[in-house]
Amino acid sequence: MPKVLIAEDEVAIADAVMYALRSEGIDVEHCLLGGDVLPKVRNGGVDIVILDVGLPDISGFDVCRELRRFSDVPVLFLTARADEVDRVLGLELGADDYVAKPFSPRELAARVRARLRRPHGIAHQHWRQVGTFEVDIDGHRIQYRGQLLDLTRYEFALLAALLHRPGAIMSRAQLMDRAWQDNGDSGDRTVDTHIKTLRAKLRHIASDVDPIQTHRGLGYSVVV
Repeated sequence: MPKVLIAEDEVAIADAVMYALRSEGIDVEHCLLGGDVLPKVRNGGVDIVILDVGLPDISGFDVCRELRRFSDVPVLFLTARADEVDRVLGLELGADDYVAKPFSPRELAARVRARLRRPHGIAHQHWRQVGTFEVDIDGHRIQYRGQLLDLTRYEFALLAALLHRPGAIMSRAQLMDRAWQDNGDSGDRTVDTHIKTLRAKLRHIASDVDPIQTHRGLGYSVVV
């Protein structure tokens, strides 16, 4: 069952939207504050966020801006602000749709259904699933357990090289060849340092596992 997270401080509006969505067989979770949206999306399982712009703690625009730092979950703005400037700003921040109040809950449900028929959107057409990872080579992006990793150029290149052949041991020299085109100023310690920062970013998402394995005297591999 797809899941929609709605952030709306007007309970009557939220109740009407939730009723319309649940009538369509869609699971809905409601929160009153924008600050609750980010951790819920980070935890995974949210397919669409319906976001009111005028939330009491944080602007919906600010919530969307922060969301786009780590997730490309579809965002639909729900607001009384129908000015063209606001619509353009919302879309430029990465929103997928914009519905002005007053609105028909049934129309909103239809927009959500249409979005769910494109579960990952155009931006995901080049993603390749590799176990708990998703890799977009062209876009230089990697997701881990549904969350977008904030990677440097070299961190991306190292992790992408390991994910190209999951389980295979790659030496430091092989990894340097893949990640550094000009490796004159790099060495084993450089690879080790970037692997260390990679591990820290992966542990931030899942602290109980370490997908990057060290093989003493040989190199590294990744378990997906």
